[in-house]
Amino acid sequence: MKKLLYAPVLFLLFTFNIVYAQVNEVKTSLSIKELDKIDNLFKQYLDSGWIKGITANIIVDGKTVYDKAYGNQLNRPFKTDDILRIASQTKAVSCVAVMMLFDEGKFTLDDPISKFIPAFKNPKVLDKYNKKDGSYTTIPAKREITIRDLLTHTSGLGYAQIGSPEMNAIYAKAGIEAGFVINKKLLETEINKLGKLPLALQPGQKWQYSLAMDVLGRLVEVSSGLNLDRFFKERIFIPLKMNDTYFALPKEKQDRLATVYTEDEKTRVVKPWKDGAFPGATINYPINNNGYYAGGAGLVSTPKDYGLFLQMLLNGGELNGKRLLSKRSVDLMTSNQIGNIPFGDNYFGLGFEVISEKGSKKLGQSAGSYGWGGFFGSNFWVDPKRKMVAQIYVQQWPLSHGQLGEQFKSLVYQSFQ
Repeated sequence: MKKLLYAPVLFLLFTFNIVYAQVNEVKTSLSIKELDKIDNLFKQYLDSGWIKGITANIIVDGKTVYDKAYGNQLNRPFKTDDILRIASQTKAVSCVAVMMLFDEGKFTLDDPISKFIPAFKNPKVLDKYNKKDGSYTTIPAKREITIRDLLTHTSGLGYAQIGSPEMNAIYAKAGIEAGFVINKKLLETEINKLGKLPLALQPGQKWQYSLAMDVLGRLVEVSSGLNLDRFFKERIFIPLKMNDTYFALPKEKQDRLATVYTEDEKTRVVKPWKDGAFPGATINYPINNNGYYAGGAGLVSTPKDYGLFLQMLLNGGELNGKRLLSKRSVDLMTSNQIGNIPFGDNYFGLGFEVISEKGSKKLGQSAGSYGWGGFFGSNFWVDPKRKMVAQIYVQQWPLSHGQLGEQFKSLVYQSFQ
């Protein structure tokens, strides 16, 4: 009798689960016809003279569904296998390196960075700055900078050349630069100098883009006993078969290095970059043998290579039988790590912007997607729900029509069937 009574209930529950699953099924296939809209978008930008070239790559469920390049460089067309300056997309690689060492028990995320780089002991925060002579006063920081602070850009550090006028001036006087350096430098020397300079903010006070990832690059060196170039190559690039990703690009591959463009300050006409377009920066950093392995900006790569790196993250830290990270560490990197500290509509994890439910309404990205971008008009993201990684690269700064990246994202999500 009990079985007869339970049967209708079980049937209803079974039926409900099927309907619920169908309603909440996440579509993971793209319409080729809809992807044509992306081609048209890129052609519009090229025809309007807003950019000289562009390449984009989309991988869904491990399969490449879009891989195209448009436009012309100085001597040849843009190609999908061009070697590109990925700038701040280097930061994600540095964060993975840090978390690999975290998985090995080399440190905890809440360890003070001064434990590994003593120059950061007893940090001070900028109080008053005198523009006339460059002098300043400081106050003691309320606490030490932690590794987690660095991973989340809440360390209080500034960013050379693109930060506040006061911090720009302090860093310039000390010779501290972002990653596009002209002269020979060593990461150890520069980070030790940085550690003795004042912070812009109290640690943990605010999200502020900074040189934190360069500091973390030095942490990787101290903790592993390898310089950052060697660690990246041996522990990340070789296992993932990222054969075209480098700090210093070999001579035999330099003919594949993409041309970088800039805009005329007055007319906004796009033209080839010449040093001086951005103060104190060179685009020759991958080929000028500067020896500076900037964890925040120094790499060149290809969409194919960087796609392998992103696929590893999408897979929970593993690719083709090679595990770089624990799944738990990937989960930590891609979840909210800044609590209630404001970050627009989204969150920030350990090295990544993470899309919130509110943020997902803007362009259609799934909540839980994560990504970042680079100085020369590049952007990437990983969408675990749709099993997708996507990348777009424009080798140009500045980019007056900066909405291209968002338009690309919107069209990608419109293409899902």
